[in-house]
Amino acid sequence: MTPNIPRTMGQQFGRRSWAEPWKIKMVEPLAETTPDQRARALEEAGYNTFLLKSEDVYIDLLTDSGTGAMSDRQWAGMMLGDEAYAGSKNFYRLEAAIQRHYGYRHILPTHQGRGAEHLISRCAIKPGQLVPGNMYFTTTRLHQELAGGRFVDVICDEAHDTSSLAPFKGNIDLGKLEALIRTEGAEKVAYVSLAGTVNMAGGQPVSMANVKAVSELCGKHGVKLYLDATRMAENAFFIQEREPGYADVPIAQILREFCDYTDGAWMSGKKDNLVNIGGWLAVNDWDLYEELRNQIVIYEGLHTYGGLAGRDMEAMAIGIEECVQDDYMRSRVGQVQYLGELLTDWNVPIVKPVGGHAVFLDAKAFYPHIPQSEFPAQVLAAELYLDSGIRAMERGVVSAGRNPATGDHYYPRLELTRLTIPRRVYTQAHMDVVAESVKMVFERATETRGLRMTYEPKYLRFFQAKFARL
Repeated sequence: MTPNIPRTMGQQFGRRSWAEPWKIKMVEPLAETTPDQRARALEEAGYNTFLLKSEDVYIDLLTDSGTGAMSDRQWAGMMLGDEAYAGSKNFYRLEAAIQRHYGYRHILPTHQGRGAEHLISRCAIKPGQLVPGNMYFTTTRLHQELAGGRFVDVICDEAHDTSSLAPFKGNIDLGKLEALIRTEGAEKVAYVSLAGTVNMAGGQPVSMANVKAVSELCGKHGVKLYLDATRMAENAFFIQEREPGYADVPIAQILREFCDYTDGAWMSGKKDNLVNIGGWLAVNDWDLYEELRNQIVIYEGLHTYGGLAGRDMEAMAIGIEECVQDDYMRSRVGQVQYLGELLTDWNVPIVKPVGGHAVFLDAKAFYPHIPQSEFPAQVLAAELYLDSGIRAMERGVVSAGRNPATGDHYYPRLELTRLTIPRRVYTQAHMDVVAESVKMVFERATETRGLRMTYEPKYLRFFQAKFARL
């Protein structure tokens, strides 16, 4: 079995084996557990993989957020931290890296992406306004709602079909967006919230043609377009691989062109930017920046550190340079595609095409006998851990939460379990172990029962909710 090599790599090497463009310099031992140990750990965690202790996990695919491996250059940069409270030289290096590769004028560091979401929501949303976007993300939507906004999904219909092979299932449906603006009025729209490689849709990308068209539509109506740039370098890879005219364009250039169509962005640096903590917020409008700069002092820290140590900003500046390198990105997405190809060959139901940061298992297809009210995606994450100690996460009805007006569960069309691949951490052999475990769980799916929720926190319940077997 060879990886599903991206076309640009395949043209060079055909179907020969390939290797990651890095070598291992330091190792972290992994501990295997017994089935009895895993059963006890899972029951203590209330069948929620977020509540497992990391020492009880063998292969950790819970998230790609802050779980990547930093390079030798980044670790060296950590020793160059200028921990001045104001005006750290590391801030100016971070600012320059963001301006060079993302193109925005005014930069604010934050402790992580959630801090940036909070600030843009507070400053750009008036109570009662709508925030159209290409499928919700959990923390983004919550911050928008807490600011008095209401998220409206305007993603293309193909995004809700796990079997559709449309190359850009993250695209905004221009007809839906135009109809919303005309019906509600442009003044009722706070801004358009656009995410690259849409997480809840299975890591599906947005095309360059789509962002250009959305930008033109927003400009016509005087509506701002803001970008969740968390995985935009991965999105740029898919444009290079799939969109006509971009096969020979470097990822760095594609990323910059994409961002140029937008008015600002927020970023969790714990993904594309290859650090364990940190994020940033960037805008072109000076007046908005002034308000954000005032607010960041209240909630994050001074505008030249935003809750980060100087060493963290230095590591992120270096990570920005590394994440746009073509050979790195081919290996990063290639590993995800390798796992997806193994599961596809075994007829395991997954979201297709395979996304950039994870393989998403279709829990509805795994467990057609388990209704969504019994949390099939949560069940699947639990079963994977019981089988082999692999930690995945739920992306279905638990993550969707409840309608704040009615109190009823949201029932999304997609009920997914996410196998999220950390950057530069695991080998192809680990992917083989994961694939074999998924296959084993799928083969005994008919024996599996649902769950009931025994504890539910007020916000973002998927992090801390607890369950029990029915």
